[in-house]
Amino acid sequence: MYKNSKEVVNIIEKLICVNKVSKTTTGGKRLSFAALVVVGDGKGRVGFGAGKAREITDARNKAVESAKRSMIRVPLKEGRTIHHECEGKYGCGKVILRPAPAGTGIISGGPMRAVFECLGLQDIVSKSLGTNNPYNMILATFEALKAMNSPKNVADRRSKHVSEIIKRRNIINNDKNIENNTNNDHSSTENNIEE
Repeated sequence: MYKNSKEVVNIIEKLICVNKVSKTTTGGKRLSFAALVVVGDGKGRVGFGAGKAREITDARNKAVESAKRSMIRVPLKEGRTIHHECEGKYGCGKVILRPAPAGTGIISGGPMRAVFECLGLQDIVSKSLGTNNPYNMILATFEALKAMNSPKNVADRRSKHVSEIIKRRNIINNDKNIENNTNNDHSSTENNIEE
């Protein structure tokens, strides 16, 4: 977490939503606003914050300051996508994030797209399940991003070299591709026999 907001330079700000709240008092109605904001540097750091005030600009400024204080770093693969598939859950909100090949773009909607743009992701596929509440969606997305691991982190935990982890991952991926190809071959021969 980045406690000092002065460290962040050239941040990207995205306003997710503004809620208008009215409180009825003896003198009439008192209006206030609650803002939800996502900020990031486009290079792997992102944070979110909420702020409440009598004016929209004040609420937004409070939310931005809160978001800068709560920024997290997320490891990116080749600076464009995530390393592996992951899920995040918060309340009724559940999100699934999947890496995507180059040129796919950000296939996501609503608040999740703003998080990915601020983070600096270029290729990702995501799905939100359960709720369309922006607060729960963003919190679930951040839970998924916090669970993200890079080969370097895994190698440090296991006291191994990064090359060993990547080599193992490539072997597993090749095995999966071979299984898929054999399954496709079996299905095509069965179709030919039926014909």
